[in-house]
Amino acid sequence: MREVFWIPLGRVGYREVLERQRRLHELRRLNKVPDLVLSLEHNPVITLGRSADPRHILADPLALEAAGVEVVTVERGGDVTYHGPGQLVLYPILNLRGWQRSIKWYIRALEEVMLKVAASYGIQAKRVPSRPGIWVGNEKLGAVGVYVRGWITMHGLALNVDLVPDGFRWIVPCGIHGAGTTSIATLVGREISMAEVSARVRAAFAEVFGVQVRVRDPTGLEVMAR
Repeated sequence: MREVFWIPLGRVGYREVLERQRRLHELRRLNKVPDLVLSLEHNPVITLGRSADPRHILADPLALEAAGVEVVTVERGGDVTYHGPGQLVLYPILNLRGWQRSIKWYIRALEEVMLKVAASYGIQAKRVPSRPGIWVGNEKLGAVGVYVRGWITMHGLALNVDLVPDGFRWIVPCGIHGAGTTSIATLVGREISMAEVSARVRAAFAEVFGVQVRVRDPTGLEVMAR
């Protein structure tokens, strides 16, 4: 069975991981590192994808700066989104030639991972046509935004576990006016640990992608990346 290395990074700054992704993406293209997934939480950050409208950032730039919220433009698809504590983020660095050469298939696979995790909590989430991610009613529970070049992937998914603070108030999420956001903790009415959700996400990823997941210490990542 194909193996994917799972690298837990804890809570890290966005720009730091963005540069690491870009380096690993190039190394994966050169076949110098294996397929892997970076698993983490971010410090508060607002990111703008390739089709982002800056007007979808609602907060004043000075207020964001005072709150310690970065604003970063990136190469992923999509509009404006927020990442922060209490949100589980996965950045798979995969060679899709080992699965399907289809970005549509890949996005649906990432959505399926989140749908399985939501279902494990009794949450009936769903896909909504033309709105990547997973939804409960008109509220977004998980987002997908990817970048694929040479069939090597970057960026990925973000699943709302227990957001504190809920930084989505600073933006129009994904540029969709009138849509809200929610979290697993909100929907089940209790605190949810990130470790618990991370374990379920690993299991769901292994099932959906048909791989064996091997957890690897982050220091091993630096060895691979040299």
